[in-house]
Amino acid sequence: MPSSVVAHMDYNEQSKNLRITYTSGMVYDYKDVPQREYNQMLAAQSKGQYLNYHIKGKYKYRKVG
Repeated sequence: MPSSVVAHMDYNEQSKNLRITYTSGMVYDYKDVPQREYNQMLAAQSKGQYLNYHIKGKYKYRKVG
């Protein structure tokens, strides 16, 4: 999953929590993200672009740590 923005992502199916670790080291949890949205992000050629257009601003989030 090489990306210049997203270092790692993890999804919890029960809580629908999407955790994004940015290449900067910052970690954010995005709440109530549907499984299909996560699957589409996994399949996206540009994870950062997908994140910007489909996740940010559409789902509540919190900074971790």
